[in-house]
Amino acid sequence: MLTLDGATVRYGARAVLDGVDLVVAEHEIVCVLGPSGSGKSTLLRAVAGLRDLDAGRVLLGGADQAGVPTHRRGVGLMFQDHQLFPQRDVAGNVEFGLRMRGVDRAEREGRAAELLDLVGLPGAQRRAVASLSGGEQQRVALARALAPRPRLLMLDEPLGQLDRGLRERLVVELRHLFGRLGTTVLAVTHDQGEAFALADRVVVMREGRIAQSGTPVEVWQRPASAFVARFLGFDNVVPAAVSGTEASTVWGRVPVPAGSPQGDRTLLVRPAGVRLTAPGTGLTCRVAARTFRGLHVSVTLTPPAGPPLEATFPLGDVPAEDAEISVAFRAEDVVVLDEEPRTGP
Repeated sequence: MLTLDGATVRYGARAVLDGVDLVVAEHEIVCVLGPSGSGKSTLLRAVAGLRDLDAGRVLLGGADQAGVPTHRRGVGLMFQDHQLFPQRDVAGNVEFGLRMRGVDRAEREGRAAELLDLVGLPGAQRRAVASLSGGEQQRVALARALAPRPRLLMLDEPLGQLDRGLRERLVVELRHLFGRLGTTVLAVTHDQGEAFALADRVVVMREGRIAQSGTPVEVWQRPASAFVARFLGFDNVVPAAVSGTEASTVWGRVPVPAGSPQGDRTLLVRPAGVRLTAPGTGLTCRVAARTFRGLHVSVTLTPPAGPPLEATFPLGDVPAEDAEISVAFRAEDVVVLDEEPRTGP
């Protein structure tokens, strides 16, 4: 459906997109993640034809899109701020793209009614845009983007302005809806939870390049680098010397899974892999802070050397703040990253 071949966009001497190669298959949902300035929104604009490439190609259905304007690419666009027309009612918004394509009135009305039903707003055709909640406006914007049956739907931070509870409900609905319609989707977001819940494949970007691409499970279980691990919210990342099924770290000896890369590496210890052990039998730490997370507590530990250690404990096992405890590590929650540690600043 979509191929990016060496896609490059420069602002002066800086490459905002730096030779990006990406393939999106038909009916696939791909979410592009990354911090601000990583190039994810520029990638979307380049695919849509809103920003010309300085090098490389964008192909849709195998056809090079160089010189093809946005309205002829057959893509749908949905932005964070909805961009609904306040002077039009809900039906007028949903039917807008069809009207521009010369679709007759009966077909427009039928398509609008079908889509409003699909997005959970049956019978809302005559409602004013100003009377809609944020979530309802988001649904109307989605229906409008889907109305012309785009071969590729592109979403730019689609749920960014909504509260967390509504985002979590809508992302499940969106995945179900795209599955029913067989829609091919390219979405960009900074929200890991949103991307992992929606996507068939997650692409993590860093400084205009793809840092990792894989299924949500693959990326979560095996981050490709310390950058990806930290972006996903894992802070327990340290240099290590791996030998066999153990690693020497600033936190002492840490067990690693069999078959892990050997030598000088970077180690990730998931917070769930830090467990309490009998006093004096593990790494001695002081409990510096505790944060309740519902069913578990996130605990910041201060070891004798090295960076703080993040751990999660069930509610019934939470140590007291400022207590001195001993911890050990579970090998199944330790990941030896493929990259070697950085030696420079």
